[in-house]
Parts: sequence; structure tokens; C-alpha cells
Amino acid sequence: MKGREETRIVVIEIQQSVVVRGIKNKLQELRYQVTELGANIREIGRYAGKVELFVLYLSDTITGDIDSMTILQQILEEVDVTGQQMILIGEKDYMNEITKKVPTLKDFDKFLLPIDMSKLGSMIDQLIEDEGEGGRKRVLIVDDDPAYAKVVRGWIGDAYQTNIVLNGTQAITFLVKNKVDLILLDYEMPIVDGPKVLEMIRSEDGIKDIPVVFLTGIGTKESVERVMSLGPAGYILKTTTRENLLAKIKSVLAHH
Repeated sequence: MKGREETRIVVIEIQQSVVVRGIKNKLQELRYQVTELGANIREIGRYAGKVELFVLYLSDTITGDIDSMTILQQILEEVDVTGQQMILIGEKDYMNEITKKVPTLKDFDKFLLPIDMSKLGSMIDQLIEDEGEGGRKRVLIVDDDPAYAKVVRGWIGDAYQTNIVLNGTQAITFLVKNKVDLILLDYEMPIVDGPKVLEMIRSEDGIKDIPVVFLTGIGTKESVERVMSLGPAGYILKTTTRENLLAKIKSVLAHH
């Protein structure tokens, strides 16, 4: 389990609040690495899937503001795509009210005001410990199609810890900061394609030995030969079944 000094937390405020400043300061006193972000989806997206935890404060005025509700939905979409862990903090009655309007909030851990920092710290430590328990291998899914990436995560999420990034640059950034046991890499991506990402991975000492399995939508003999000439641990067609994908991952991990 990571120590608190190694645990990265992003505290998000959709609307400015002194409560958020207090949460940030107290978490820092508990020795966590804490970053505070406002309602900037681009910035939030930069951190999603790359830190151990998001903490989102739900002030009791969000439901009365259309822009704030839109931002909340966008945050939840980012979290859903990347599998980011998140704790919601708010008043009990308001938490119940906003969950009726945004049902997906029920899927996240909640911490009710007033804040007992000792209990919040224990809750965070337990979440981080649970994430790393059981010896589950971690698989990074790299695909520019978030819908397909979420399907893959749904297929393998019970067996493996999973994270999603949506392009090659995000993949390298994630890999240099996080331990991964296997990479499922989309072969056909814009700008930085799968072969280029594999080349970048092989050039980095700390990550060059991670097995990479290409995900490809083309199964002709010529395309398969082209994919395998790059020396990945394997490839699998995007039209495959859940059972075949799980079997492929299991086989590759057994040989690495």
C-alpha cells in the first residue's frame, strides 16, 4: 500500500467555497499530496486516471445552477471513462436530493458534513488499500474511442485493475508514474498511433518491458503481419469476444 506521502489527491470545487480550502489544508496536514482544481474540465481531465483519488465537494447550490450541473455531468463522464476513484463530500439532506437528480452519484463513496478529518483520512487509506488488494494485475487500456475502451473495461474489470487513457501522450505520462502489468494498445489512433506509442514505450527504461497487446480492427493477413512485425506480446481483434480477450490477457501475463 502507498504511504500518505505518495498518495495523490485532487480536490475539486464546482463552485468556490471556503469548505474546499479547509478540506485541502486538512488533507495536506495528513501528509497527502493535494492539488485543488476549480470547474475546469480540461484540467480535471489531465488528472483523471493519473492520481489515486478525486474528492468532489457538492455545495448545496449546485442544483440551482445550470452551468454547475453541466460541469458535474462532465466530471462524472471523465471519472466513468478512466475508472478514477472519487469521494463525494456534502450535507446529508442535499446529498440525497442531488442524487435523485443525478442517479450516477450513488455509485461513489460519500462522506457527510461536518468533516471529521481523522475519519476521512481512514476512509481514504482504506480505499487506496482496497484498490491494491488481492494481487490483481493492472491493465492500461489505450484507445481514442472512449465507448470501446469502456466496453473493454467492463469485460475485464472484475479480473484486473484497469485504467483508461485516450491517446499515446497520456499513455506515456501515465506509465512513467504508475505500475502497469499489461497494456492493451489501439493500433489505429490519430496523431500518435499504436506503433509510435510502442516505440516510445520501448525507449523508456522503466517501462520498456511491459507486455503490449495491440487492439486492431483489421484482421487481414497483411495487416496482422504488419502488426506482429513490431514485436508486441500479441494482438487481438476488436471484434473479439469477452472470453477470448480474457484468455489472451491471461496467456500473455503467464509468459511475462
